[in-house]
Amino acid sequence: MIGPGCHYSPGLWQPIPLTSYLWRSESRCGGMVDAIDSKSIIRKDVEVRVLSSAQMKTPIIVVCGPTSTGKSDYAVTLAKERNGEIISADSRQVYKGLDIGSGKITAKEMRGVPHHLLDVANPKRTFNIVRYKKLADKAIADIVKRGNIPIIVGGTGFYIDAVIFNQQLPAVKPNPLLRKALSKLSLFELQEKLQQLDSERYETIDIHNKVRLVRAIEIATAIGSVPKIEKSSQFEVEWIYLDHPDEVLKELIHDRLLKRVRKGMIKEVEQLHKQGVAWSRLEALGLEYRYIALYLQNKLSMTSMLEQLENTIWQYVKRQRTWFKKYTK
Repeated sequence: MIGPGCHYSPGLWQPIPLTSYLWRSESRCGGMVDAIDSKSIIRKDVEVRVLSSAQMKTPIIVVCGPTSTGKSDYAVTLAKERNGEIISADSRQVYKGLDIGSGKITAKEMRGVPHHLLDVANPKRTFNIVRYKKLADKAIADIVKRGNIPIIVGGTGFYIDAVIFNQQLPAVKPNPLLRKALSKLSLFELQEKLQQLDSERYETIDIHNKVRLVRAIEIATAIGSVPKIEKSSQFEVEWIYLDHPDEVLKELIHDRLLKRVRKGMIKEVEQLHKQGVAWSRLEALGLEYRYIALYLQNKLSMTSMLEQLENTIWQYVKRQRTWFKKYTK
């Protein structure tokens, strides 16, 4: 297993000739060691890369990667082996009632492992990165006090960065006049505007989420661009990145989408609207909630909704990979 006394050099990965996509790194403690040994978790259908920071600090594990790569299940097994507690890093799983569409882990799937930062926000109101960081920092401190290892799990890279690198979030207050002007722009116009103002943020943001586009434009207008992430961290970070080859991941996304529809995802969105979540708010939540909201308003047929949603999810995967690429360098 990976111990806090050993650090791996990401530049020395060599693939093991197995059917699985496990990676082996040269240990600075001597010899060659498996990223995950035979007594630990071996996923035969997923690429696993394990890295570690260069200094001895408070240990923390990050399980990241694109959507549909099995991060939640992997993290639960890891947590049971390593006395860990899980902190979700998913921008939609923080909301109550966004369960099926967000892929939120169930109590049964948790297998007794404590989970944090799930169901902490009202979907009628926007949950921002500042609040996430505050809650995540508290959860980490509590977990460490209990003698357990915090395991951050999710696909929202912005959340992970804010916590791991102790990112100083821009203190840019909402600009009502700018927001009013931006509210009149189409999605495409907002995308163009952000690309002009901050091309780096444009490459990683959910470009179909108007709320996030407006906020990014607001920050870029005020201070030029979203501040770059500092590479130093207060933690000794063990990075675990999960991914699949394109053809495998596309099939998993397709199958999962149909499974969620059968499970009641459309009814879930309908129920959220009945509980007072406006259509515009559901659309702002993005991906499944956006497209199902459009379908329920008769703006899309079922076929168009599923096709467009699947294509958008794949575009989201590409942005996630772009974001996480910096972790695996």
